[in-house]
Amino acid sequence: MALSYIARLHADEIRNHDWSDAPFRADRAGHDRADDGGRGDQLTQPETDSIRKNVMWVTAQVLGFQDPNFDVYEFAEACGVETRTRSGRPDGSILAGIRLLNERYARPGTRDYGDRY
Repeated sequence: MALSYIARLHADEIRNHDWSDAPFRADRAGHDRADDGGRGDQLTQPETDSIRKNVMWVTAQVLGFQDPNFDVYEFAEACGVETRTRSGRPDGSILAGIRLLNERYARPGTRDYGDRY
């Protein structure tokens, strides 16, 4: 299934942003260290991937709550997050990072699995 237009826009922005110095500075959307000379501290690649994955999860929680057709694996891939294990199976951590119960996403900011807005 294709991502919704809104999910695609979120994924494009998450994938495009340079997360390698995210804990050390606040910056504009779409930040790229190449544009500013790469000044300051920088995360390792695994640390950078972890930041990107966390941002994907937070956004996925809202999108999954709003869109009954939302596919978190498709969204994660579009964000540039690895979704497969070394053996090629779907990575269970993708689902583990969202609040999901019986295929229902919790209301953003809560652990309430009631009706959508």
